Amino acid sequence: MSMKSSASIDTTDGHVLCWHDTGGKLLAAELDAIVNARESIRFEHYIFRASPVGGRFRDALTEAARRGVRVVVLLDYVGCLGLPQTYFSEMSSLGGKIIWFNPVHWRFWSFRDHRKILVVDDSLALIGGCNIAPEYEGDGITDGWRDGGIAVTGPVVRHLIESFESQVEKAGNKIWRARKQGRSGWVETGEDVALLLTRPGFHQGALQRALCRDLLHAQDIAITMAYFLPVGRARRMLLRAARLARSFRLLLPGRSDVPMMQIASRALYGQFQRRGAQIHEYQPQVLHAKVIIVDDIVYIGSANLDPRSLNINFEVMLRIRNAALAEQARATFQRDLTHSQPVMKLSWRHPANWWQRLKQKLARMFFTRLDLGVAQFLVQKVERRGAGPVPPHQAS
Repeated sequence: MSMKSSASIDTTDGHVLCWHDTGGKLLAAELDAIVNARESIRFEHYIFRASPVGGRFRDALTEAARRGVRVVVLLDYVGCLGLPQTYFSEMSSLGGKIIWFNPVHWRFWSFRDHRKILVVDDSLALIGGCNIAPEYEGDGITDGWRDGGIAVTGPVVRHLIESFESQVEKAGNKIWRARKQGRSGWVETGEDVALLLTRPGFHQGALQRALCRDLLHAQDIAITMAYFLPVGRARRMLLRAARLARSFRLLLPGRSDVPMMQIASRALYGQFQRRGAQIHEYQPQVLHAKVIIVDDIVYIGSANLDPRSLNINFEVMLRIRNAALAEQARATFQRDLTHSQPVMKLSWRHPANWWQRLKQKLARMFFTRLDLGVAQFLVQKVERRGAGPVPPHQAS
């Protein structure tokens, strides 16, 4: 499937990239790819909501199955709670497969498939932060949450397919065996594009390792992040970069769909501001994007810089070294700044009252101690005993 257009970017290692700077554009590109699929569709998302946009995707997937396209839909069980079990029944009757990732089990409930991937005809992939729900449509300014993603063709697609098939296997058999699976998750697909896969565990994951290397001598850093609560080494390397870089800018939510995370994030503002970071909060809509720009490198995908993405969930990011793409990503960042408010340096250094200080402390404890602690206990239990079988939960 070709993606060549006036807006596409060619890399030196055989990839073609197309930047989608809003959720509406990314969802439209995904739907168009499904409608035009000829051979196969691999569709993996965290949230799929019964809604007008969900209905359009379901109908397109059903029609693809009707014309003989191999369709496999992998959805996170918890992310899709409330979706009727019969929602994809027609697609299933035509040969399409619907697979639910990690049905609730006390040993595994915390580990979610937060990835958003579409691969069509083994040649085109789209990834980003958008789930399939009404709030992800729109431009993120006048309507819909602020999100986006990227379309790519080239060698990385084969590795995304392998990762998808591995997730399907985990969904129906075993979540993971950490010692056998190894800890890399960093797949070099050429000189310019790398695939970074994050899974449950408390080792230093691929995203952290890549960022640590790229931030070491970085000069121009711009981060757009829905949930920002780095801990441990991730926080230390970001604070160091804020102190040493020529420019370190954070664009964080002014409106959040997880208010407790926003409270916890604001507790870190003073630490970063004291080291020279400029912090802005996006105002018009909920900010849900996950983009990191480090000089001429762009990270884009499903992972946030928070404990759940770095240590608990299954996530996917692309690391792309390309000056033209970095220029496009920075243009989007600059556009978003015009719809944001700068955070004054003293605003969060000393919270206004004891109640605000208490809320920040409790919010940070929830995400960095309780949620992370429970997940760590479960990870250690699985790694000691090995993951037990999880009954497949799929319709075909």
